[in-house]
Amino acid sequence: MARHLPIAILVSGEGTTLEALAELVGGDHLPARIALVVADRPHAPAIERARRRGLPTIVLPTHGVDPARWSRDLTRELEAKGAELVVLAGFLTILPPDWVERWRGRAINVHPSLLPKYGGPGMYGPRVHRAVLAAGERETGATVHLVTGDVDGGPPIAQDRIPVAAGETPETLRDRLRPLEVALLAETIRRFAEGSLPLPYPERDARVSGRRDGPGARG
Repeated sequence: MARHLPIAILVSGEGTTLEALAELVGGDHLPARIALVVADRPHAPAIERARRRGLPTIVLPTHGVDPARWSRDLTRELEAKGAELVVLAGFLTILPPDWVERWRGRAINVHPSLLPKYGGPGMYGPRVHRAVLAAGERETGATVHLVTGDVDGGPPIAQDRIPVAAGETPETLRDRLRPLEVALLAETIRRFAEGSLPLPYPERDARVSGRRDGPGARG
């Protein structure tokens, strides 16, 4: 039987992925426990979403704060709550190198593209979808990858894909991808909880797995 893996979720924005994961956890559809929600922006809507659900929530602003101090503060909060896996869900701060090293193999991120395409600094949200459409891509998707010192450059663990429809806009692409992102992230968390993915996850062994083709996806 899968244990309830204590996870921390890092957020910066609306918190839709956070809420979807909380719904799965609360309905006992995901063998995890949200031990902590951390926001880097004091007015992020995700904070209110988390608090409405009674989730332990803290705000650690990065503006004007020494990165090394911020890294220590974050690690202290995570360890105090017993978090074993850190999940970045729309988290926009570039994590300090010392934090990345401390949590190596224990932090994952979900990105709305088929990495390595359309990733890196500044590539988030609608910017990714606009780039996909501008390039005339026939398909796109989501990737769950390990967090490393390279933004969106960590080894991928899982990917899912959908076709790009005729007349697609960044908004329609975002809306169609969102459930795939949640499902892919939840399945990855489940595999960590069940032990089919080890913690810490060794970077040298990372490879895309758990891949599923979305409805109508081209082979």
